Amino acid sequence: MKILIAVSNKEYSGPTLRVGIRVARAFKASTTIVDVGEKVSEFNAKVVGLSQERLESWNFDRPGVDVLEWAFEFLAEKKFIEPTEIEAGFPKNTLVDTGGNRSEVYLKGTICEDVNLILRNGEIISELRDEVAGHQYDVTIIGGSKKRRMAHDLIQYIDSSIFIVNQFDPDKLYKILLAVDDSKGTRKAVKYGARVAQAFNIDVDILTISKTEHFGEDYKNAAERAAKFIRRCGINYKNIYKVGDPSEVIKEVAGNNHIIVMGTSTRNPLKKFFKGSKPLKVMENCHCPILIVK
Repeated sequence: MKILIAVSNKEYSGPTLRVGIRVARAFKASTTIVDVGEKVSEFNAKVVGLSQERLESWNFDRPGVDVLEWAFEFLAEKKFIEPTEIEAGFPKNTLVDTGGNRSEVYLKGTICEDVNLILRNGEIISELRDEVAGHQYDVTIIGGSKKRRMAHDLIQYIDSSIFIVNQFDPDKLYKILLAVDDSKGTRKAVKYGARVAQAFNIDVDILTISKTEHFGEDYKNAAERAAKFIRRCGINYKNIYKVGDPSEVIKEVAGNNHIIVMGTSTRNPLKKFFKGSKPLKVMENCHCPILIVK
């Protein structure tokens, strides 16, 4: 399992990093933290190159290095990296240029063997898409950006599951809201939902929605399979059956005290653009964290 945690600045990315680390612990996943800094101009790129050659004598940092240093200190505080790495301090002198506006710091983790800090410079959506495509992450964790279009594009075009840490409050008692139906993505969503519930030590509400008063056998079987799996994981749960429009029902049940977990839409990107999809509508309407499993 490989997890990518996208951070943007020290002021707003704390909840994203906090949630990401807890999820990474639950999955015992190889963890990478990435910051997409502003695009480096051709002139500044030359200056950065010189600074990397003689970093001790040049007091100059590439845009975004300060965010990686903050992430390193956060990992150290949470004991997510080995004590020897913590004692040595943030190793910006060993920031390795891997090409394509991408630099990397390699660390040894305590929960997983590999913990990497990545700095990319450029446009955020294209850089994250390239990072995921090139390194095959299973889950990408992002903050709940006020730029809804950005989150919309990330969900559609990044080829991994997406966890949107939207308005996460560490002092709030959440539950998992696990939306199940007869789609192919439900079984994987159930497994991910169980791991997230274990990470936060919280209960699961299994939600099955029908547009009519009749719940088909496929829907009932999906709900029963989900309950059986969650029960075997030792997690408290309850089954909820509701009638109505799925995105509206999920919004109503979720409120602001659930972490929503649901499978991705099977529609192709063109149809999603014109007609939307259930996960996208839920993301746009709800004011709580949501994990969309692909």
